Amino acid sequence: RLRLPPRILYTMESNRSHNGFTLIELMVVMAIIAVVLAVVLTSQSSFNKTITLANTAYDVALTIRYAETYGLGSRAVGTMTNAGYGVHFQNAPSKSFTLFSDKYPSVGQSGLCHTPPPNDPTGPDARSGNCVFDASQNEGVTDYTLGNNITISDFCSYSSGGWSCASGGLSSLDIVFVRPNASPFMSVNGSYLEAFPVTKACLTVSSPQGGSRFVSIASSGEITANTASCP
Repeated sequence: RLRLPPRILYTMESNRSHNGFTLIELMVVMAIIAVVLAVVLTSQSSFNKTITLANTAYDVALTIRYAETYGLGSRAVGTMTNAGYGVHFQNAPSKSFTLFSDKYPSVGQSGLCHTPPPNDPTGPDARSGNCVFDASQNEGVTDYTLGNNITISDFCSYSSGGWSCASGGLSSLDIVFVRPNASPFMSVNGSYLEAFPVTKACLTVSSPQGGSRFVSIASSGEITANTASCP
């Protein structure tokens, strides 16, 4: 009978022992794959949430820009052609806000936030409105609702050298644009105070999964959706 040398026998046995994977090796490979997948999926989910929050902040800023465009362009409201347009925020944290036409009170009535032209107080250059959203006067144009449980968690206004926020007691913020001035008329707590004007405002848009974006409105009319922070 043919006998193989011991070295050849050892080599054959060694080759047979490495023809497949052991159970431990398979478990290690599966564990590595699971960890990699978990990292990828978590990163993708976090990225999607960040993008959604950023897009929502830009949508809020864009709606304020719509109000500016409509107000400076004197978009008609029924038979009225000189009304301002604004955006109303209330009771933060909130999932909704309102685009409105500032048509009440009408030209010639008391309570206007715009000084009438002295030579023609009811003429074509006179402007209606009290720079505040009046739901009972049918001023609402569109109600916007934020998705993905994102909220406007806070809003702030700057007046008389200091900031005030909804988290500190503000109940509402109105930002109104009306021709020919690009500067917004801003009101808080349902009242416009010409003697103590609001010159800046800031909104905090937040996600329940964490993270916030900030929208600022300057006295010049500049609207920014990527402000570093609110007060």
